Amino acid sequence: MTEQKSELIAGRYQLVEPIGQGGMGRVWRGIDQQLFGREVAIKEILFPAGLDDGDRATLLRRFTGEARAAVTLSHPGIITIHDVVEHHGAPVIVMEFIRGQSLAAVIRRQGRLPVERVAEIGAAMLGALTEAHDARIIHRDIKPDNVLLAKDRVVLTDFGIAHLADATTKLSRSGTVIGTPHYMPPEQLEGKRPTPANDLWALGATLYHAIEGRPPFEADGLHALAVAVFTRPHRPPAHAGPLAPVLDALLTKDPAQRASAAEAIELLASALRSSRSRTDTTAETVPRKPVAAPVPETATEHVPTPTPTEREAELPSPAPPPTPTPTPTPTVEEPAHVPDTRRLPVPERPTTPPVSVPPAEDVISLGRPDRQGREEGASARRRTLTRRSAVLGMAMVTLAAGSVLTWKLTRDDTPGGGTPGGGSAASTITVVIGVDAPLSGGLSAMGVGMKNSADLAVRTSNRAKHVPGVNFEIKALDDEAAPAKGRPNATRFIDDEKVLGVVGPLTSGVAKTMAEPLGLANLVNVSPANTDPVLTLGPHWAKGSKSRPYTSYFRTVATDVDQGPFAARYLHDEAGKRKLYLISDASAYGDGLTSGFSAAFAKLGGTVVGTDQVDPAQDDFSYLASQIRGSGADALYFGGYYDTAGPLSEQLKQAGVTIPLMGGDGIFDQQFLTANTKAEGDLATGIGVPAEDLEKGPDFLSQYQEAGYPEAAGAYGPYAYDATWAVIEAVKAVVEAHGGTLPADARAKMSQAVSGLAFDGITGRVAFDEYGDAVNRQLTVYAVKAGSWTTVKSGSGAP
Repeated sequence: MTEQKSELIAGRYQLVEPIGQGGMGRVWRGIDQQLFGREVAIKEILFPAGLDDGDRATLLRRFTGEARAAVTLSHPGIITIHDVVEHHGAPVIVMEFIRGQSLAAVIRRQGRLPVERVAEIGAAMLGALTEAHDARIIHRDIKPDNVLLAKDRVVLTDFGIAHLADATTKLSRSGTVIGTPHYMPPEQLEGKRPTPANDLWALGATLYHAIEGRPPFEADGLHALAVAVFTRPHRPPAHAGPLAPVLDALLTKDPAQRASAAEAIELLASALRSSRSRTDTTAETVPRKPVAAPVPETATEHVPTPTPTEREAELPSPAPPPTPTPTPTPTVEEPAHVPDTRRLPVPERPTTPPVSVPPAEDVISLGRPDRQGREEGASARRRTLTRRSAVLGMAMVTLAAGSVLTWKLTRDDTPGGGTPGGGSAASTITVVIGVDAPLSGGLSAMGVGMKNSADLAVRTSNRAKHVPGVNFEIKALDDEAAPAKGRPNATRFIDDEKVLGVVGPLTSGVAKTMAEPLGLANLVNVSPANTDPVLTLGPHWAKGSKSRPYTSYFRTVATDVDQGPFAARYLHDEAGKRKLYLISDASAYGDGLTSGFSAAFAKLGGTVVGTDQVDPAQDDFSYLASQIRGSGADALYFGGYYDTAGPLSEQLKQAGVTIPLMGGDGIFDQQFLTANTKAEGDLATGIGVPAEDLEKGPDFLSQYQEAGYPEAAGAYGPYAYDATWAVIEAVKAVVEAHGGTLPADARAKMSQAVSGLAFDGITGRVAFDEYGDAVNRQLTVYAVKAGSWTTVKSGSGAP
């Protein structure tokens, strides 16, 4: 075929010139002589070498049938297939001829593309994929080469070699699998039955390549690449900005938790709006008033209590609240180094990919039942695109019409709830606090503990009538630790007019999808667990340029900025280490940790005697032994995750390098221990302080047990309690600033109210800096002793 350009294909299609070639085919510009010389693109499918006649005949029938099925597709974002014919025993697909360049060619020519352009390309591709998936056709080979950028269109090509959704076998007995490994999801690499989720992963990888200039996974050889795709999180994007949540949602390894097309459309629409313009809202100032959060009292509302899993403790009499004073910048003294031999259960860290489990019902509503099912359908999801605008627009119309939305609160200090003189009971207003957490899935143990702790704070406030006239309730939604669930959950909180604050989420990936819509709706968000600095300091914080992206977002825990310096102080001051070797896995997380560690260690007078980077996809680190031994290092600091740190530590010690390895919370995981027989003596930092070691922790745990929660409070329970109390205190400040009423624009005033808080909580002093970060940022050093992680030292992240 390639040598006989004058030959007519199927008696009508004239080859003119070759215009491209890939692993599965060769493309020509041609002319359809039966349609007045119309230009067409002619693709000759190239079968894999070595096929016998039977396999070849099977492939020919299959390709021809699938290509003819694709002829039925009609969408401006899908290349039109005019004809499918056979030529010399191979299938030939005749398509419309489009003048333009492939996305791959554009990236090669000009490098990474602007965020807004990539978002537009992604939106167009999603429209095309929705059309194809509705027709039960899976593309299976989406990549930059198969995306054509015409003058006024974005067009997906190569549907002619796609598999139908009901295909149940591999392409051939020889094991050939269609697709390009850099853009293939884990389940496709395993050869599982194709689903629309395959294409959504590939779309995410394609958009990632366009915005970053390289694919999300890179490695030498197919095996190493497959290992990376199966076991590693994708490289955090550095240039994606508002597109980062879209990429995270699409590149979720578990196809059941991966964003659907409808969810991805919502996320892309938000990214487009954010990239074009960001509305700055300024809330009215609410007077700053230091307050004290009461330690929870003995619960009077009990549910059946199983055998307690926490230690019981007698509740001491609560101390009287301190006299309000001007709030100085709080400081926390690091306690003296006292080795602790207690063994602690290691939480499943939110820095690691969640374990895939069957999804559970995603709504738990305490106080008010919420029976909305988790399956809403694609059409309902598409309708939510305009829901936020509709809600905000309706609020404006209502206010313009002069409707009275101020909630008058009746103070009720009379025992028994009656009014003085024996009148009817005083009315109260219900304020709902949303809780977003993984209530199902691999991280549900921590998520349920967060939800219960938030509920305990609400019970305590209601019992003490802490905000006169206000009764608080919890509305908990399950995010499954999946970024794709963040925006839909945020929308549901926004749509509930009684929600004045949201506590959570657990993971930073989910937080990135929630922060923008919550911010636009003036709905304050306080997380007890997120550690990504980008959420408060902006995308360029590591380069010294800090900018707060969301004025409504706060957190009660330390961040990744604090981990490296905290580890440096421990190794230098407590462990007496003076020469350190640094290794990073080259991820944004790893580089951030080692950069912060290096600067702090040098400032203390220590010396970094060597640095290196490792590829997480590799499995042999023994070559580093001679380098580290020769450097004279007395400790190794690693920036990265447990699945690389474990083999690295083990192989170095097997080679005679017996110095301790220390890392951040990315290695503080039980799997670091199970994969590393030489872990004894290694160290890690963890975010926060174990509840047992907090001054008010035993009281909190005792009352948590008394309340009858069957699940443990978990690592983030105390921080969730304080996050919830921050919302309660903000509501109180708004009410007091408005003469005992809750104004119509209460949401808009909540962020400023939270900014002005300062109170003594379960975790210590709770206050926030100008970026929304906790002023009291505490961390803990853990060491491996007798095969378990053991608490060594807790203290402040501040130097």
